Amino acid sequence: MNVFEQKNTELIKEFNCYVREHPKFAEQIPHDAIVIMQLEGDEEFNAWARELAARRRSEGRPIVFVRIQKLRPLRSRIEKLVLEPVS
Repeated sequence: MNVFEQKNTELIKEFNCYVREHPKFAEQIPHDAIVIMQLEGDEEFNAWARELAARRRSEGRPIVFVRIQKLRPLRSRIEKLVLEPVS
């Protein structure tokens, strides 16, 4: 998996969480649409994603671009850690 594929996978996961929390937003997406992620400020990734959309266009399904304007920093869900040195 290349860097853009990994970033796309992470953005799709975040988008799925957002849609679960904001179901009205999902109603705007046509049934069976191909969702292409765009990340504001990351033109290299966006160009890769648009190329992906161009390759998928021939499938005849609607294509929707989702432009993420802002992401919060990732945070760990770990509440407590213990470090156990190996001797």
